[in-house]
Amino acid sequence: MQHAPLIGMGRHRLAIDGQGVTTLVAFHGCPLRCEYCLNKTCWHEDGIWREVTTKELLDEVSIDNLYFLATGGGITFGGGEPCLRSLFIDEFHQMTDRRWHLNIETSLNVEHTHVERLLPLVDQWIVDIKDCNPDIYERYTGRSLQNAIANLRWLLSHDGMTEKITVRLPLIPRHNTRSDISKSRLQLSEMGITHFDEFEYVVRK
Repeated sequence: MQHAPLIGMGRHRLAIDGQGVTTLVAFHGCPLRCEYCLNKTCWHEDGIWREVTTKELLDEVSIDNLYFLATGGGITFGGGEPCLRSLFIDEFHQMTDRRWHLNIETSLNVEHTHVERLLPLVDQWIVDIKDCNPDIYERYTGRSLQNAIANLRWLLSHDGMTEKITVRLPLIPRHNTRSDISKSRLQLSEMGITHFDEFEYVVRK
């Protein structure tokens, strides 16, 4: 049985991480080092809240089964980078009520095998691209953008994926501008993305 480290969970999230009422399950571990990361505990070994098996997680989240079914909600996997736990998610999905929606919040900056494994499981992909300018992306995240874009293009090559993908484009203080966001949106639109979430990071001084 698969097991995975978590940094936290959040119940009764309404229309924040996918449709309906969702439970957010946040995994430990991430390949990026974003300057304004909200969950920096996911970088450090001592940041693990607890480890769970797929069965333990299912038992815990099933308490909200009626909410999921009544609202069309379900489970949202975040982090950290949830795609790194694709084997865990695959096994968990095999155990769940198939009427639950499964959402994932991801940078897509992972090895392609993870994305390929998750393709048939995920109902909604919430993709945090940051910015499509490779220089801006690398300065902010510490990693190359190339892998994320390649995985996004691969997802879009499959039928029906346009409606399943929302791309987040944040305005990041000291890193990009509204003009950069417009350029990113145009590039992503040309790739086939139609759903965007634009917002501004609020940075405490």
